[in-house]
Amino acid sequence: MRVIPPGTDLKRFMPPDGSEQHAPMAAEVARFLSDPAKPMILAVSRPDERKNIATLVQAYGESAELQALANLVVVAGNRDDIRDLDSGAQTVLADLLLDIDRYDLYGKVAYPKHHRRDEVPVLYRLAAASGGVFVNPALTEPFGLTLIEAAASGLPIVATSDGGPQDIIGNCRNGYLIDPLSPDDMAAALLKVLQDKDNWARLAQQGLRGVEQHYAWPAHASSYLAAVRPLLEDRRPVRQTPARRPMLYHDRALFTDLDQNLLGDPASLGEFVRVVREHRTCASFGVATGRSLESALKVMRRSGIPMPDVLITSLGAAIHFAPEYAMDLAWTRHIDHLWTPAAVRAILDELPGLKRQPKSEQSRFKISYYIDPQVAPSLEEINRLLHQGDQTVNATLSFGQFLDVLPVRASKGFAVRWFADQWGVPLEHILAAGGSGSDEDMMRGNTLAVVVANRHNDELRALAEVERIYFAQAGFARGILEGIEHYDFYGSCRVPQREAT
Repeated sequence: MRVIPPGTDLKRFMPPDGSEQHAPMAAEVARFLSDPAKPMILAVSRPDERKNIATLVQAYGESAELQALANLVVVAGNRDDIRDLDSGAQTVLADLLLDIDRYDLYGKVAYPKHHRRDEVPVLYRLAAASGGVFVNPALTEPFGLTLIEAAASGLPIVATSDGGPQDIIGNCRNGYLIDPLSPDDMAAALLKVLQDKDNWARLAQQGLRGVEQHYAWPAHASSYLAAVRPLLEDRRPVRQTPARRPMLYHDRALFTDLDQNLLGDPASLGEFVRVVREHRTCASFGVATGRSLESALKVMRRSGIPMPDVLITSLGAAIHFAPEYAMDLAWTRHIDHLWTPAAVRAILDELPGLKRQPKSEQSRFKISYYIDPQVAPSLEEINRLLHQGDQTVNATLSFGQFLDVLPVRASKGFAVRWFADQWGVPLEHILAAGGSGSDEDMMRGNTLAVVVANRHNDELRALAEVERIYFAQAGFARGILEGIEHYDFYGSCRVPQREAT
C-alpha cells in the first residue's frame, strides 16, 4: 500500500493580499486583544482532548517572552452555549477558559465563538500577514491537512512530532516538530519562528514552494498516476485470497494497569517492553487505567511504554482504539443505561469523609472522590445508600484512598470483555494484570490473571482462592513477567493451557 497526500486548492489558500484585513473575522479576532497588531500564534482544531489545546495554552501562559511577542488565537469549533456541547467539548472549552484565567491572559488570547468554513483561509492569511505562526499541538496527527493549508498561505508551522507532520515538514522545510507533551519544547519552537524575521521569511517561502511541489493538485495527480501506471501495465492475473479480519493473527491479549504495574520500576519495565514488542505480531497489548486519555498517553510516552492496541481509560468509562485513540461510541451508548450522575453526586456529597477529586479526574461517566476510611462509611454502606437512592452503579475503592463511581455497565472488566467480543479474542486467551481493588472484576471470570505484589494487593485478597489467578512474588512489571512465565502465555503463541488441579 502507498499513501498519496491529497491535493490542496491553491485558489482558496494563498498568501495574504491585504483583503483579509477588512474581513469580518479580522474584527472578530481583534475584539479579544489589547494589541491586535502583534504576530498571531494560530491554532485551528475541533474542541477535542486529543488536539491538546491545554498544553498549548500552558506553553503560552508560562512564557513571558511569547506573551510579550505575540497573541494566541484559538479557533476550536463553533458554539453558542458551551453547556449544549457534548461532554468532551465542554471539558476542553471549560479548561481553555480556566487556563486563560489561571495565567491571566485576558487581552492576549482570542477564542472566537463562530467561524464559517470560508473564513478559515482568512485566518491563515491574517496570521501570515502579522508575521505569525500556525501551531498543531495534537497528541497525534495521522496526516495534518491544516498544516498544508497554512503552508499554502505563507504561514510557517510548528507541529506535533507524532504522525503526518513529519512528512509535511520534511517535504516543505517550513517549520519545526515538537514533543506535544512538553510545554517548554512547544514554547521554544514558537519563539524560534517568531524571533528571527529572516528565518520566518525563509520558512514561509519554503512552505509555499513545498506545497506547490508536493501537495498542489497537479503534484497529487502526478503522484497518483506514477503509482497506478505500473499496476495498469502489469497484465499478470491476481490470485484472489480470502479476506481476513485485521486482528485475526492476534489470538490473545495482555491487559495491564499503569500505576503500580508499569510505573515504579524502570529496570523491569525495560524487560517488559522488550517482551511485549517481541510478541506484538501475535498478541494484542492493552492498558486499562483509571487515568484520563490525555494523562495516560502522556505518562506512557514519557516512560517509554509502547502505545497499546486498545486503551481503556477512566476505569472503564471509555475505550479507545489505536492508532488515533478515538472513543468507542458504541461503548459509550451501551454504558449510558440508567446513568444519572447528578443524583449520584447529590447522595455522595452528603457523606462524611468524602471529598470530590479535581475536575481533571472526573468525566462524563466517572465520578471520583478522595475517601478517608477512618471517617467515611464502608464501601458496602456507600453501595447500600446509593441503591437506596435508586442509583444502580458500579462503585470501587482503590489504593485505599480513591472512591470511583461509574455506570453499572462500566468497569475495566466489562470493557475488557467488550474488547474480547469485538475483536474475537477468547477470554481464556486474555491475561489481565492488576494490583488494586479497581482491577478485581478484570481478573475474575474466564480470563487468566496475575496480581502483582504491592502494598495494595490486600484489596484483592478475595481472589486468592480463584483458580485462574496467580499472585506474583515480584512487584511492578517484573510481577507481570512472572505471570507471563507462570502461564507460558506467549510460548510460541500457543494457546495457554490451564494448570492441572
